[in-house]
Amino acid sequence: MEPVKTQFSDQFSDQLNIDTPELVTIEMPIAGIGSRFVALVIDYLIWTAAFLALFIVAAIVLPALHVFADVSANWAAGIVILLVFLLQWGYFTLFEALGNGRTPGKRVMKIHVIHRSGRAITFVESLARNLLRVIDYLPSFYVAGVVTMFLNRQNQRLGDMVAGTLVVRDREIESPHWGELGTRTITAAAFAAPAAMIPPHLRVVLPASNLARLSTGDLEVLERFFSRRLDLDLTTRAAIADRIASAIRGKSGLEIPEGVSVETFLEAVAHQMREVARMSGGGR
Repeated sequence: MEPVKTQFSDQFSDQLNIDTPELVTIEMPIAGIGSRFVALVIDYLIWTAAFLALFIVAAIVLPALHVFADVSANWAAGIVILLVFLLQWGYFTLFEALGNGRTPGKRVMKIHVIHRSGRAITFVESLARNLLRVIDYLPSFYVAGVVTMFLNRQNQRLGDMVAGTLVVRDREIESPHWGELGTRTITAAAFAAPAAMIPPHLRVVLPASNLARLSTGDLEVLERFFSRRLDLDLTTRAAIADRIASAIRGKSGLEIPEGVSVETFLEAVAHQMREVARMSGGGR
């Protein structure tokens, strides 16, 4: 499978095109300096509030511990210093690594950090981009970072360049989404048939002999599609689903049952492949 390629549109400097392994180009809008600045202000307000709360607690607890023993006070002071360090360097790193590239400020502004390949960033990449934040800050309030962003089409600051990351705008997800079971109205649940509570793909039964022709690599392709389909607009999502379904059908000889959507068919294939793998593993 070919690696993912990225390129920028010749017409729009704030548009990133990602060529997926499924041979479909996904357009990712690059976040502008304005939205990133507002997100940073929100994050620093939250950070400052957390720091002040920690300072107030320390101001109350540390003097009280001196009454009991200097050792206890020293331990408490050490813990406070450690918490300050973690707050200083861990706020952005942990939120981005564990929150799919989103800090609270980025979530409000509907932007997030990704790797240049289009995948989610790892902890190491998040740590790398945020350790360079102190250089981007120089000489004061991100002057170096802003200048760097102005000088490249990807709006990358130095930390982004080192970590190979980009900040992009979130996609607006249209509804309804295939395979979702969320209630669209308040009264919808009252009139839903009991059978509707069962996910559609669980009601699809596919021949085991055909499924046996598929490999773990095919399952990995399906899993990658499922993991990022909510970030795709419906047109791109349908195109990728059709391409994967066509490849699955050509290799296995499976046919999409009447009345079953393409994506439900893919979910059924993945589910039954997982079940076969689980049963095979349990029988060893």
